[in-house]
Amino acid sequence: MHAFGDDALGDLDAVGLSDAIRAGWVDRVEAVDAAIARTEAVNPALNGLAYKAFEQARKAASAPPSSGSAQFFEGVPTFLKDNVDVASQPTMRGADAWAPRNAVADGEFTRVYLATGPTPLGKTQMSEFGFSAAAEHPRLGPVRNPWDTEYTAGASSSGSGAFVAAGVVPIAHANDGGGSIRIPAACNGIVGLKPSRGRLPLDAELRRMPVGIVANGVLTRSVRDTAAFYREAERIWRNAKLAPVGDVTGPGRQRLRIAVATRSVLRECGPELRELTLKTAGVLEELGHRVEHIDHQPVPDSFVDDFVLYWGFLALMQVRTGKRVFGDTFDRTRLDALTLGLERHTARNLHRLPGAILRLRRMRRFSAEFYQTYDALLTPTLADLTPRVGHLAPTEYQQVMDRLIDWVAFTPLQNVTGDPAISLPMAQSAEGMPVGMMLAADLGQDALLLELAYELEEARPWARIQAAG
Repeated sequence: MHAFGDDALGDLDAVGLSDAIRAGWVDRVEAVDAAIARTEAVNPALNGLAYKAFEQARKAASAPPSSGSAQFFEGVPTFLKDNVDVASQPTMRGADAWAPRNAVADGEFTRVYLATGPTPLGKTQMSEFGFSAAAEHPRLGPVRNPWDTEYTAGASSSGSGAFVAAGVVPIAHANDGGGSIRIPAACNGIVGLKPSRGRLPLDAELRRMPVGIVANGVLTRSVRDTAAFYREAERIWRNAKLAPVGDVTGPGRQRLRIAVATRSVLRECGPELRELTLKTAGVLEELGHRVEHIDHQPVPDSFVDDFVLYWGFLALMQVRTGKRVFGDTFDRTRLDALTLGLERHTARNLHRLPGAILRLRRMRRFSAEFYQTYDALLTPTLADLTPRVGHLAPTEYQQVMDRLIDWVAFTPLQNVTGDPAISLPMAQSAEGMPVGMMLAADLGQDALLLELAYELEEARPWARIQAAG
C-alpha cells in the first residue's frame, strides 16, 4: 500500500524535492496538492491521519516564498506528530478523552521545525500519550503498515512512519521517549535518528521531566534527508553544550571500534533477528571497522523495572492532571487499558519511584564508561519481527505490557542515557517485511552515526516499497 506515482512528488526524497522546487521544476502548490492526493489515497487503509489542515497548506503554498528563499525545505510537504502544538490545530496526543481545542501558538519544537521551510498538511496519529509501541486505539483504530496492512506500523510515531514509507510525504516529525522514532523506522523500512538529549528543543512540559527521556526528530527515507534536517535545524537553534552536527554529506574516513550485541538485559533477540544483526556486523567488518561481539546490551538488571515504573509515573501525571491540562471535558474512563494500567502500577509503587529515578539518572555515567572502549554499538532495533495488528492492542494491561517489554527490549536505553541512536532498514524478514538495525554512540556523536549510516546505505542500499511485490 503506497502512494508513489507520476506526480509532482515522484519518488523524490526531501532533499531532491527541495532542489526541484528551488530550480523551478516543481511548483510548491503542485507538491502540496500531490501530497494531499496521496494522503487521501492511502489513509483509508493506513489510518495515519490525526488532523488534516489541507486548505491551510494550500494557502501557505500559494503565498510568496520566504524572504530570500533561505529556508532549505521551502515548500516540502510534511506532517507533525499529534503531541506537539501547531497553531490553530488541536493536540490530542493519540487520545479521544477530551474535546479538541485548537492551540493558540506553535510549540517550541514546531517553530524550529517549520523554520526549516516545510509546509505542514496536518498531524499524524500516534499511540495514546505515546505509551505503546503500537498505535491500536480501541476507538480511533490501528495505524497499519504500508508494507502489509495486516501488520502494525509501530509507535508512537506510527502515522508519520507509515506516511513517509508510503510516499505520502518525504519527511515527517517524530519523537522518541522509549524508541518511538526508531521503532516506526524499523517497522516501516525508513531512517530514524533519535538525537542526543538537548539536540533539538522540547516543549515546556517535557523539559520539566525528572529524567529527560524524550527527544524530537524526523523520519525520512534517506540518510541525506535526516542529515540535511539536522544541519538546517542547527542553523536555527543550537545547543552549545553539544558538539555540532554540521553538514554531514557522506561516510566518514575513521574506522571505528563497534560492539555488537544480540541480547538485551532480558532476552536474546529472535533467531531471524540475530542472523540479520550478525550479517550487518559482517558488512561493517567488510567496510574495515573493528567489530567485537559482547554478551549483552550494556544495561543493569534493575533497568527494566525502573523504566516501567518511570513510564507509569508519566501516565500517572497525565491521568491525575487531565482536567487541568486538557479541560473540563477530560474523561479518564475513555483512556485505554495501557495508560490506566501504568497509572495504577506507579500509584501502587510510589515509594520505589525516587530510587528508580536516581538509578536512571546514573545511567549516563554507565554509558560514558562503555564509550571509552567502543565508538558505537550495533543491536537489532527490536527483539522480534514486526507483529500483526492486534498483538499489541491495549485491551488488557498485563498482557500488553508483557508483550511490549519482550518486543521493545533494546531502544529505551538511549532515552535514559541521552545518547543518540539511529535505526536503519538494513534487512528484510523471510516474509518480506522491513527489519531495522540500530547503531548507538556516545552523547553528542550524532554526526558519527550519520557518517556510519551513509556508509551502510551506500554499501547495502535498502529495499524500496514501490519495488516490492
